[in-house]
Amino acid sequence: MKLNMGEEKTHKESKQDQESPESSAGKPSLRRAIQLITSLISLSHSIRVFSIKWKSIRIKLEDLLSGLTSIENCNSGENPSLSVEIPAIIATISDCYNLSQRCIDLSYSGKLLMQSDLDIICAKFDSHTKNLSEIYTAGLLRDCSAIVVSRPGPTASRDDMKFYVKDLFSRLKIGGTELRKQALIALNEVIVEDEKYVKIGIEIGGLIGILVNFLDSQEIEIQEESAKSLSVISGFDSYRSVLVGAGIVGPLVRVLESGSEMGKEMSARCLMKLTENSDNAWSVSAHGGVTVLLKICCSCDSNGELVGLACAVLKNLVGVEEIKRFMVEEGAVLAFVGLLRCKSEVPQINSIELLQILALGDDSIRQTIVREDGIQVLVLVLDPKSCFSLKSREMALKAIMNLCFSPMASLNILMNYGFMDHLLYYLRKGEVSIQELALKAIFQLCGISEETKKQMGDTGFMPELVKLLDAKSFEVRELAAEALSSLVSLSKNRKLFVQSEQNVGLLLQLLDPEEGSSGTRKFLLSILVSLTSSHSARKKIVHSGYMKNIEKLAEAEVSDAKRIVRKLSSNRFRSLLSGIWHS
Repeated sequence: MKLNMGEEKTHKESKQDQESPESSAGKPSLRRAIQLITSLISLSHSIRVFSIKWKSIRIKLEDLLSGLTSIENCNSGENPSLSVEIPAIIATISDCYNLSQRCIDLSYSGKLLMQSDLDIICAKFDSHTKNLSEIYTAGLLRDCSAIVVSRPGPTASRDDMKFYVKDLFSRLKIGGTELRKQALIALNEVIVEDEKYVKIGIEIGGLIGILVNFLDSQEIEIQEESAKSLSVISGFDSYRSVLVGAGIVGPLVRVLESGSEMGKEMSARCLMKLTENSDNAWSVSAHGGVTVLLKICCSCDSNGELVGLACAVLKNLVGVEEIKRFMVEEGAVLAFVGLLRCKSEVPQINSIELLQILALGDDSIRQTIVREDGIQVLVLVLDPKSCFSLKSREMALKAIMNLCFSPMASLNILMNYGFMDHLLYYLRKGEVSIQELALKAIFQLCGISEETKKQMGDTGFMPELVKLLDAKSFEVRELAAEALSSLVSLSKNRKLFVQSEQNVGLLLQLLDPEEGSSGTRKFLLSILVSLTSSHSARKKIVHSGYMKNIEKLAEAEVSDAKRIVRKLSSNRFRSLLSGIWHS
C-alpha cells in the first residue's frame, strides 16, 4: 500500500522544512506534522509484520497527535523551542514512514535489524512527547484554549470515545496547569455519565498512573479534579485492583492529611471504596492512614461529611484485629466518645457503631469506654430534652443495650445517669421504632436481676406496659406482654399491679379466645397464672365479667388457661364459679 501523491509531496516538503527551521515554527508546519501522523496511523493498520512493535508505535503516534493538536490552540508565536521540535518530529515521522513502506513491501534486509530500527523510532517518539511536555511545563505556550476535540455524542462509536479520552490523556501529560485542569474536568464529566469511558480510561496505559501522580500536585484544582476522577473509578469493583496496583493508597492518605477540604472528602470516599476489600486495609494502615483518619475524627475543624467518610473507612479497617488494636492504642475510644457529642447525625451514628464494634467480645475496651465517660454521653444522646435525631437516639439505645447491661458496675452507672426515666418516657411517648427498642431493653433488664425488676416496678413501668397491650403494632403488643409477664413474676410487683382496678380487667378483656394461638395470648395467660397466686387478684379475675374467655380457652385444652381454672376452683372460690369447667 502506497501513500497518495499528495501525501508523498507532503513528505518531500517536510524535508525542505528541515532545512529551514524558521519556516517550520509556524502553524502550517505544525498542521503538516498533524496530517503526516494521521496518515501514518492509518497506514500502520495495514502492516502485517512486527505487529506488536507497530501497535506500540501507533499508541505513541496517537499520543503525539493529541499533543500537537493541543499546540494548535495555543498562541506559540515565534517559539524557539517549537522551531526546533516540530521539524525534528516531522523528520522522525518521515523515517517511520520509510520503515512502514519496507515492512509492507517486505523489503527489509533482516528481522533483527528491522526490530532495532523500530525500537529506535519508538524511543524518538517518546523523546518528542517528553520535549512537548517540558515546553508546556516551562510555560512557553500562551493562551491555550479549552479542549479542541468535540465530546462524542450519545450514539458515538467506541473508537470516537477512545480517541476523545486519548486526546484528554495527551493534554494531561503535556499540558500546562490550565489545560490539564480543563482536561480533568472534561474527563470527569464523561466518566460520571457513562461507564464505557471509565473502561476505556483503564485500557489506556498510563492514564491511571498520571491521575494518581496528580494527587501530589501543588495545584489544588488539579489535585481535587484528579481525586474526583479516582473516586468515580474506585466505585467500580473490577477496577479497584488497578488503582491499588498504581500505588494510589499513599497519595490518598497524603491528600487526606494536608489537602483541601474537597480533596480530603474525595480521598476519603475513594479509600472507603477501596477498603471494602480487607486486603487493602493493611496498605492504608502501612501508610499511616489510621492515625490521619482518627485525627480527622478528633478535629473540631473537620466538617460532618468528612468525619462521616473517615468513620466509614475506619469501620472497614476495624475488622482486622491487629488494626483494631492499633486504633485503640491511638486513642480511638476517646475520639469516638467525643464524636457522640457531635450535633451532626452521620458522624454521631458512625461513632456509636464503631464503639460497639471495638467493644465486641472485649471487656477491656468496654471498661475503656466507661472510663472515657462513654455511658454518660450515650445517655445524654438518649435524653428526650436533648436535640439529637431519632436515628441517633435509636442507635444510642442499641449501644446501651449491647455495652452497658453487663457487668453490674456498668448497669449501676447507667441507672445513676437517669436511664430508667428516659426509657419510661419513650415507652409512653416515643415513636413506634424507639418504643419497640425500649420494650426490648425493658425485657433484657428484667432478665438481669430481681433488684432491677423491683426498680422498674417502683418506677411505674407496669401501667405503661398494660396500656401497650392494646397497641396497633402487633410487635409492640407482644413485647409489652412479654416484659409485663417477666415483671409480675416478682411478688412485690404483683401486689403493685393488682392495686390498679383496671389492670386485671383489661388483661381478661384482651384475652380473645377467637384470636387463635399467638405470642401475645401466651404471655397474657402467663401473667394471669402469676396473678392467681394473689388472693385479691383471684377475686378480681372472678368478678371481672370476662371469666368466660378463660373458660373457653380451658375447654380448648390451653394449658395455662386450665391452670388458672384449677386455681380459681379451690373450695374458697367454688361458690363463685358456678358452671366453671373442671378438669
